[in-house]
Amino acid sequence: MRRWSVVRMTGLAVAVVVAIGALYELPASPFARGGVPDRPAPSTKAAAAEQPVKPVEPGDRSSSTPVRPRPAITYPARGTGSYGVLPGNPTIIGRSGRQLTFQIAIEDGITGIDRTALAQFVRATYGAPQGWASGGQWRFRQVGPGENPDFTLMLVTPATRDTLCGGGYDRYTSCRIGDRVVLNIARWVHGIPKYGASLAAYRQYMINHETGHRLGRGHELCPGPGQPAPVMQQQTLGLHGCTPYSWPYVNGARYKGRLGQYDDPIPHS
Repeated sequence: MRRWSVVRMTGLAVAVVVAIGALYELPASPFARGGVPDRPAPSTKAAAAEQPVKPVEPGDRSSSTPVRPRPAITYPARGTGSYGVLPGNPTIIGRSGRQLTFQIAIEDGITGIDRTALAQFVRATYGAPQGWASGGQWRFRQVGPGENPDFTLMLVTPATRDTLCGGGYDRYTSCRIGDRVVLNIARWVHGIPKYGASLAAYRQYMINHETGHRLGRGHELCPGPGQPAPVMQQQTLGLHGCTPYSWPYVNGARYKGRLGQYDDPIPHS
């Protein structure tokens, strides 16, 4: 009797072990996995903000193959004055309003920019729920080389910024001059000190502020301490009690302050 019990218990133990082994061989549910990014973080904040953020999906696992980090953005004080125009995209951004075509141009000498990601970032900024295309007044479409756009969004070196924008030595701010929306690569890479928001948010502000000038908007003042800064406020030079805000709309309504500008000094670097 005892011998049979031992044999029976031994058989049960073997069955349990086999069952446990079978459970470990079953494919796990994808919803039970903890996702991790599929590439290492960029080596600099500038490079990190340049790349689009990929959301982590359930079941996403990193590859065992190492991924080479993308190069950081570099630029000289003065570029060549010639430009590379990015390919167009047929997508119309916005549902109603006057349609404006635009090109994206990068001055030669600026390196390390993911051009596809840059174009996506610009289009997403115009088309955001609080962007310029959200109010029903404007639509946008990116066109490529050889076409005649309504305006050109340009990434330029600091000295070229001064050549295009005029007004003497600056090399710090961006501007709009005629049909050129001029973004200073130094601000695109480094942002501004103590802005209080991410570099990506500051880049959205740069695009929306200078494009706002192309749409006929002038500079505006902070509505009051602790309130969001209007996108047409010169946030690059000072917030004057407001908090940083990158967008022309809030909750579907145009957000703005009184017309005017502050007499803020331009930093040297």
